[in-house]
Amino acid sequence: MTDTPVTGPPELFDNVERIAILRGGGIGDLLSTLPALESIRAVYPTAEQIMLTTPLLASLLEDRPGPVDRTVVVPVFPDATAPDGRGWREHPETIEVIEKLRAEGIDLALQLHGGGRNSNPFVNALEARHTVGCATPDAEPLERVLPHLYYQREAARWLEVVALAGADAVDHEPRFIATSKDAEAAEPWLVPGAPGLVVVHAGATDPRRRWPAERFAAVAAELAIDGWQVIVVGDPSERELADGIAEKAADLAPGARELISSAAGRTSVRELVGLLAHARLVVANDSGPRHLAQALGTPTASVYWVGNLINAGPEGRRRHRVQIAWRGDCPVCGSDGTNPFGRHCDHAVTWVGAVPTEAVLQDAKDLLAGR
Repeated sequence: MTDTPVTGPPELFDNVERIAILRGGGIGDLLSTLPALESIRAVYPTAEQIMLTTPLLASLLEDRPGPVDRTVVVPVFPDATAPDGRGWREHPETIEVIEKLRAEGIDLALQLHGGGRNSNPFVNALEARHTVGCATPDAEPLERVLPHLYYQREAARWLEVVALAGADAVDHEPRFIATSKDAEAAEPWLVPGAPGLVVVHAGATDPRRRWPAERFAAVAAELAIDGWQVIVVGDPSERELADGIAEKAADLAPGARELISSAAGRTSVRELVGLLAHARLVVANDSGPRHLAQALGTPTASVYWVGNLINAGPEGRRRHRVQIAWRGDCPVCGSDGTNPFGRHCDHAVTWVGAVPTEAVLQDAKDLLAGR
């Protein structure tokens, strides 16, 4: 198919019964698509929405209310390779997934996974009747495309994409629903008698987004002294980091030691969702658990690098406070980080170290006090 410029309100496609959506990446990446998928649901209410995604994101969506009817795990994503170095075109299990979807018959394929250089060929391989998505100048065309310009709030970007399929926005914020199973899974982690829970997440995929661990520990200690239960969460790769933060916080607040713990690497997806939904506050970097907390309706106090704030920051400030690091270059070599397609260095150092502990702690205390 060729990319046809759309002028005026795009028309709805006829006889759409099955919609495939391509979205991988992290938890925050998935959540950013939810307003767009709710909008698609509103205009194609009887169509089955099939999310083509990763094992982690499929587990997050499993048995959960929302706009996704079914998940299909893509063994090798378009922008990744298998452990043996094969791309999706050379990977038999991935080709099998594509062939099964072709056999089912996809009426509309939505590319919500980036600029399209890698993703658009995958979407076109589904042989859907209609294709819609983003495209950089060097990307393979789809039937209707939105130019991919890097600095844009992701949720707004995907709303613009689905508008090309005739879907007006019904919501601008991701909303994620916690279930009774999530609450039951989280229950064993809760300390009886504590006035409430604060969840801390100090990890981030990109090391430049990681606020120093000792500052998370200082915030955690002060909140525990105030009587709040504090649980540090994370995935298995963050267990050492989270355990160290909990231990340091307990050393700083020996009288509140019983209120501080680490659950990193020890929780299921359901337990994590349950803890985030139960929490009175989440203190975090720009990370998946922070985005999940916001989508669950939990207030957040977070640290952002300014570029990430544009693409993935919360819009409101009544329930979500943000401390911003304005640095635009690498602290080690001075490499410019503001050009997403420019040269990048390999220095795995924080770019958000200028954010003071006192500012994040004050945000946390204000939110806990309802201010």
